[in-house]
Amino acid sequence: MKKMNLVLSAVVAVFLILAGCSTQSKVEGGAATAKPSATTDTKAAAGKLTIGLSVSTLNNPFFVTLKDGADKAAKEAGASLVVVDAQNDTAKQISGIEDLIQKKVSVILINPTDSDAIVTAVQSANKANIPVITVDRAANGGQVVTHIASDNVKGGKMAGDFILKALGDKGNLVELQGIAGTSAARDRGKGFHDAVDGKAGVKVVASQPADFDRAKGLSVMENILQGNKDIQAVFAHNDEMALGALQAIQASGKNIMVVGFDATDDAVKAVNDGKMAATVAQKPASIGDTAVKTALKVLKGEQVDKFIPVDLDLITKK
Repeated sequence: MKKMNLVLSAVVAVFLILAGCSTQSKVEGGAATAKPSATTDTKAAAGKLTIGLSVSTLNNPFFVTLKDGADKAAKEAGASLVVVDAQNDTAKQISGIEDLIQKKVSVILINPTDSDAIVTAVQSANKANIPVITVDRAANGGQVVTHIASDNVKGGKMAGDFILKALGDKGNLVELQGIAGTSAARDRGKGFHDAVDGKAGVKVVASQPADFDRAKGLSVMENILQGNKDIQAVFAHNDEMALGALQAIQASGKNIMVVGFDATDDAVKAVNDGKMAATVAQKPASIGDTAVKTALKVLKGEQVDKFIPVDLDLITKK
């Protein structure tokens, strides 16, 4: 009987030891997978703000500079910038913005490829309660907190006035238009025509789109030169098209004034070299910088203006 009691005592002791070990394992495992402490939660909540930037194309130096300005401002503020390049493809841009929405970015900066087509993407961001700010080009719908850009109408008029003064208010002019449907093309064209239309002795002999692209600017200008032998000046809605037009003009051996818009490095060099007459400086780095700083204000709940202009300058040979 004593032997039986000893066996039972041993079994109970082993059981208690195993139970204790098992309980200790659960506690350790629980500690490893427990919810983070309040301090950890606070640190996670205080993580970097994420700003999404959907840019029409990074194949254009202007938008590269805009992106760089935004990136610098974001880093200085301790925020993270996620950039998606639409490559001038509206469908690709909408898809990229949907991706930013899925990533739950804090705010989205949009530089539209098409002011009308981008409306659906803006509305998608609105439904996700993500603030939207447009840069350089506006959206024609959806809820946009603010639009940050140069006064493109004013810039187009600056170019037109410069050309008229240089030509003595007479001559045949060519206009190379940007991408149809963009606010930049529409507004720059309006400003230009406000300056030159109705002037006696001044005629716009050709006005054709070249989609803000240098190669297209070259080919379109070549075609225009074949059909128009008497041209005194060209106004291009951006420097890429202006530089393309300049190539065509130089190949033709003609002496035609070229005025661009954006003041990219290549264009400013062409102006200082006496190859281009002028370019309207739109300060893309400032646009990007202002966009990020404004986004941070919006996220803090501060009120901002519906339109925030960035200064323009006319760059001529030093």
